Amino acid sequence: MGVSQKPEDDLEHALLEVRALIESAMEIHRGRNQQEQQVTAVDGGYGELLDAAEQLIGQARHSIEIVYARIVNSEELSERANVLQRQLIHKAAGSVSVRLLTTPALLDESFVRNQRGRDRAVAIRVARVPPLQALIVDGVQGLVVAESAVGRRASVLRVPEVLHNLRTLFEGMWSHAAPAGRPIVFGGRDRAVLARQILGSLRVGVTDEVAARELTVSVRTYRRYVAEIMQLLGANSRFQAGVRATELGLLPPPGSPATVSNTRP
Repeated sequence: MGVSQKPEDDLEHALLEVRALIESAMEIHRGRNQQEQQVTAVDGGYGELLDAAEQLIGQARHSIEIVYARIVNSEELSERANVLQRQLIHKAAGSVSVRLLTTPALLDESFVRNQRGRDRAVAIRVARVPPLQALIVDGVQGLVVAESAVGRRASVLRVPEVLHNLRTLFEGMWSHAAPAGRPIVFGGRDRAVLARQILGSLRVGVTDEVAARELTVSVRTYRRYVAEIMQLLGANSRFQAGVRATELGLLPPPGSPATVSNTRP
């Protein structure tokens, strides 16, 4: 039996495929007339990029999917980028559904709060996403900003196979991501510590019997705790609960010093 890849490995592989397709599409369509091009490079600076995004958002009729996982070098730049992003999203027609996938570090908490109670709220989730900015409109055109062999490249895409892979990548990340703004209340301090210990066991795949023995509770009680935690996190599986706990900052990322120091031999 083969060893299955982790979700983050699958996402990284899918992202590499999308990048390769973009490079290939650029080569195939290079030299065609502007009217026939299915890949258009966005040259210039951030202003040109915003203009291209605004134009695409204005053309949306059904759906907009956004991946916002860019590398931002300072908190000030991050806040400015969040403001510009909100302004762009507000330009979408009222009938268009919008989904935003971002990282915990880039999550705009005020924007999340602003969406509560709205009839057509922007759906927002957080995940550990590889550095990428992407905008997909109605599944037929998109804007991608990603690192490539020649440096950072921004392109407007209308290549069906590239957009299909990009949407597949988005759906995969979205399904594993945690809904933003969901209150996670485990109870008192002791209860919260216990919940984090259980989540750590779930993430590394410790059996119920071993985990219950380490926590000095019965297996039945441990399983009840697991069910309660999964419900709080909105997770459909134990592994997903561990992943979402990491996305929400309830657990340190795998491989971090905190994780290593808490790992039993």
